[in-house]
Amino acid sequence: MLVVENLSLEEKLEILSDAAKYDVACTSSGVERKGKAGMLGNTAAAGICHSFAADGRCISLLKILLTNECIHDCKYCINRRSNDTLRTAFTPEEVCELTIQFYRRNYIEGLFLSSGVRHSPDETMEQIYIALKLLREKYKFNGYIHVKGIPGASPELVEAVGFLADRMSLNLELATAEGLKTLAPGKSREKILLPMRQIQKGIYGQRMLLTDGKKQSLPALMQQKPGYGQGSALDEAVIKVPDRSDFQAPSLRQKQDFVPAGQSTQMIVGATQENDYQLLTVAESLYQNYDLKRVFYSAYVALNEDSALPDPGTKPPLLREHRLYQADWLLRFYGFKAQELLSADRPNFNVYLDPKCEWAIRHLEHFPVEINRAPYDLLLRVPGIGVKSARRIVRARRSEKLEFEHLRRIGVVLKRAHYFITCNGKMMYKTKIDEDYITRRILDLDRQKNWELDYNVTFRQLTLFDDQSFLTENSMKSG
Repeated sequence: MLVVENLSLEEKLEILSDAAKYDVACTSSGVERKGKAGMLGNTAAAGICHSFAADGRCISLLKILLTNECIHDCKYCINRRSNDTLRTAFTPEEVCELTIQFYRRNYIEGLFLSSGVRHSPDETMEQIYIALKLLREKYKFNGYIHVKGIPGASPELVEAVGFLADRMSLNLELATAEGLKTLAPGKSREKILLPMRQIQKGIYGQRMLLTDGKKQSLPALMQQKPGYGQGSALDEAVIKVPDRSDFQAPSLRQKQDFVPAGQSTQMIVGATQENDYQLLTVAESLYQNYDLKRVFYSAYVALNEDSALPDPGTKPPLLREHRLYQADWLLRFYGFKAQELLSADRPNFNVYLDPKCEWAIRHLEHFPVEINRAPYDLLLRVPGIGVKSARRIVRARRSEKLEFEHLRRIGVVLKRAHYFITCNGKMMYKTKIDEDYITRRILDLDRQKNWELDYNVTFRQLTLFDDQSFLTENSMKSG
C-alpha cells in the first residue's frame, strides 16, 4: 500500500473523490467545464455529485473520502488493503477548506463524507468528528452533511458525530452474514447493526424529548409486531429482532438535533450469490426494525481479481439493480410485502418486467378492477396507477363516474393499466385475461427501456431524502 504524504490539496481531491465514486448514495457529475467569457457558470468534475431533495431540488454535494487507506481487505472494494493503489488522506482542516471554498463558489450545498479505516475505527471516526466540529463551530457551516459511520467505532464517537451530521449511514454491504464473512472477513454483522441501532435510539430519544417524554408519541414502528422475527426467514439469514423494551431516551442535548435526516444503508448486488428475495427481505427488515430512510442497491462493478468474485469486466447487473429499486418503492409506498413479491420458491425477479407488473400478471384472479368502486389499496396494485393517480381517482369519483378519458387526464398510464381495469363494467379494449398474452404485450412496451437500462452504463440520480408527499409524476407513471 503506497501512502503519499506530500500532495497538494487538488491532487488529494482528485484521488479521494475518485475513490468515493462507488458509493451510490449520490451520483458524480462526471463533467468538467471551464468558465467562458460572456457565459455564466462552470462545472468541476472532481468531488461534485448531485442528488434530489424531497422538494425536487437538485442538490450539489462535495463527495469525498477522508482517506482511502484501509486496514480491511474486503474483496469487493477498490480501496482494499491488498490493492496496489495510491493512498492519501485529508486532514480535518483540509476537509473544511475544501467544503467552504466549494460552497463560497456556489459549487455545492453540502458535504458527503465517507472514509476507509485508517489505523483503527476509533481513530478514523475521531478524525471525522474533528472535521465536522470545525465545520459547524469554527466555520459556522450550516449546510447539509451526510457522514458514513465506521463499523466498530465507539458509541461515544457515533453519538458525537450524530449531533453534527444531518444524515448518517452504515453500509450493510451484503445481505447475509455468510456473504459478509466470505468477502469482508474483517467486518461483522454485529459491528454494523449495533451503531445502526444506536442511531435509531438516538433519533427516537430526540423525538421523545421534544414531546416531553410521552411514550405514546412514538411512531407505530416502535411497537412490537407480534410474531415478527419468530421462525421467519430473517432469523436465519438476516437480522435478529431485539426486544423493543430496551428503547429508552439517551441523554441527548436538547438544543441540538440528532441525525435529523435519518439513516440509510447500502447493499451490493451481484458480488455474491444472494438472490433478490434475500435482498428484499433484508431491506424490509431494516425499514421495519431500524427505521431506515433508504436502502441503496449498488450493482457490483467487477474491478478486483478474486476467485470469490465475478471476473473483472463482467457487466454490472444494472437492470437487476433497477428492479430492486422498483420493488423497494413498492415496499415503502404501495403497501406490498417482500413475501408477496417473491418467495423461496421464486426468489428472483424477471428482470424484463417491473415487479408490480410481474405481481399483477401472477395474480390475475384479482383483476380486472372496477375503477369506480375499487378501494384505494387495490388501486395501488394496478400497473400504471401510482400513489398520486390513485388519490386523484378516489377524489374524482366522488362527484362523477369515471371513464378512460378521465383516467388519462388524471395521469394513469393506460397502455399498461388497461389490461387490469374496467370503467363502468367495460374494458378499454377486448383483452384476454391471460398470463402469457399480457406478459408478451407488456414486454413489447418495455423492450427499448430495458435495453437502455441493461446496456447503456449511465449514472442515475438518487434521492437523498424521503418524503411520502413528494412523488414525481414520472415515478408514479412507472408504477
